[in-house]
Amino acid sequence: MTDMTERNRTEGPDTTKEPTQVGRKPTRRGGGDPATRGRTTIADGVVEKIAGLAAREVMGVHAMGSGLSRTFGAVRDRVPGGTRSVTRGVKVEVGEVQTALDLEIVVDYGVSIGDVARDVRENVVAAVERMTGLEVVEVNIAVSDVKLPDEEDEEQESRLQ
Repeated sequence: MTDMTERNRTEGPDTTKEPTQVGRKPTRRGGGDPATRGRTTIADGVVEKIAGLAAREVMGVHAMGSGLSRTFGAVRDRVPGGTRSVTRGVKVEVGEVQTALDLEIVVDYGVSIGDVARDVRENVVAAVERMTGLEVVEVNIAVSDVKLPDEEDEEQESRLQ
């Protein structure tokens, strides 16, 4: 090993290498664009949250989920440390490049259910496709209730602590 080190010191740099070319791009290892290497998977829960938030943004949507799920959710939300479930009323199937969604909504009395459903569908498709890159193949909407003006909210804060 000392002979090698001694020889390198006395002989100088290795002159058998090719001269470097100015302006030449470095060779990429692994082939192809780095952004296409590997796989990205998106969990069902991620798409559920995006869809739930997008649906709630639409005017005329009072709540999400069936009466039973809203009741259980309201109880769970009141538990200290509990958080409001944005996925209530949302079910999804996520594939590698496509997703399908089922939404259950409660609409406010007096709004056009067809218009609200169309607006929810458009908002959900736009949000999911923009944020995930998945193609939304269908958004099925079930209207499970109508919130009347004189009805009390099931999800209102309790006066008791």
